[in-house]
Amino acid sequence: MNTYPDWLRAVEQTYVVKFPLQHLATFGVTNIDYFIVTEPIYTAIDPAKKNLETVVRKGRVIAEQPSLITPTYALNLKGFSDDAYEYMRHVSQSYGANSPGILYQYRNEAENLEILSGIPAEVGNRISTDLKEKKNDLSVVIVGVDEFWDVALMKFIYEFTASSASYNAKEMRTRGLMEPKPSAGGIPQAAVNQIEEMFKSVKMGGSPEMLKTELDKWGVFEFYQDRFLNLFR
Repeated sequence: MNTYPDWLRAVEQTYVVKFPLQHLATFGVTNIDYFIVTEPIYTAIDPAKKNLETVVRKGRVIAEQPSLITPTYALNLKGFSDDAYEYMRHVSQSYGANSPGILYQYRNEAENLEILSGIPAEVGNRISTDLKEKKNDLSVVIVGVDEFWDVALMKFIYEFTASSASYNAKEMRTRGLMEPKPSAGGIPQAAVNQIEEMFKSVKMGGSPEMLKTELDKWGVFEFYQDRFLNLFR
């Protein structure tokens, strides 16, 4: 019995021809143009077209500004399995309830699909050369498997995030955003800044319910309780 999943085989056959020349932005949104190059799945049915045509999927991955998160905050997020929450409890016990980590959020905006002449490796190199000539530094060219093209994209996102994480963390530390704030229950300075902005928003007519939810997620409502209640007096 073959228990080796097809998607894992696809991952092993996936490689990046051109990697972005910049890290993910620490204090802003990052837009990455992607080109996923694959051999058409229909060549399995029509071998005559093998090595003659290549599928190119174009789109954009948008990475939101990285934000800080703690085990306490993660444990108060909805929609995860019991195993996921158990893991976060383990992280909390091992590193501390307010140990900071970086949360990355992405969305994929697919654009179009083209059929070009040539084999994937050649087409990928042509696209890469064109992007370099245009100085499109925030672009990626990936050769993958047609049926699992989105797996190829996820593989790139994981690797790009891993390559940017230390850079983003260093910039955040330089600005003191990871420093714990004892007067606010030990949460990172970045969280304190966010909460302060939300207090200002409520005073301008924003939602107190959203502020209360955020304080609960960070586990610091008791540190802000009097100030929160004063909003209604």
